[in-house]
Amino acid sequence: MAQGASGSGDTGYFGKIGGSLGLAVAALIALSILFGSWYTVDQTQRGVRLRNGAFVEVVQPGLHFKIPWFESIAKIDMQTHNFTFEKVNSYSADQQPADLRISVTLHVSADKVAEMYSRFGGDFQAAITRVITPHMNQEVKVVFGQYTAARAISARGQLNADAAKPLTDAIAYDPVFTIEGVQIEDISFSADYIRSVEAHMQAEVAVQQRQQELAQEKIKADIAVTQATGRANSVRAEAQA
Repeated sequence: MAQGASGSGDTGYFGKIGGSLGLAVAALIALSILFGSWYTVDQTQRGVRLRNGAFVEVVQPGLHFKIPWFESIAKIDMQTHNFTFEKVNSYSADQQPADLRISVTLHVSADKVAEMYSRFGGDFQAAITRVITPHMNQEVKVVFGQYTAARAISARGQLNADAAKPLTDAIAYDPVFTIEGVQIEDISFSADYIRSVEAHMQAEVAVQQRQQELAQEKIKADIAVTQATGRANSVRAEAQA
């Protein structure tokens, strides 16, 4: 009789534990359904809705609902970004070697969100490397090669505009990004060329200074002639009187 009573007690104890575990599991499932069925997309993002890993739709900013466990949301950044390319080796029209630092300002095209995810998983750097970098190296070098070194420095604004257009045209067939601008931020020429430019500028300054000196001397000479003429006229007038 004692043994029978003990077995009955154990069964009741484990039954209570089992019931508690069942309630806990049910509560966890309910919470996962509750919190896993809604999500938000920020104004600076777009959502890519996936069902069992397959693309369903692009989701606009706001509060949305999804099927827990079966659906997931990948978020794509739609903000404007600036990417800088350091030391792009180029040659000017007069064969001067230069290292260019170029920045490209862009954002994901609104109608290419799904493609941005399917091809690059939303990875900006991977997309830049695949889509922008090859064309940037080629197109900007071609444009820079149409400028002499001196004009590249003096007409930087026009150079930037000329560089932006062919880069935009080059990715027109694959418009994952919208390019907002291209800036050649710095042009580093060789030390020999810099010295030659400095020497040329110093020579020009010397010439300008000499021209100013000659102009001043001419003015002084003209003044002296005018004064001498005035004195001669005055003496002649007195003699006539």
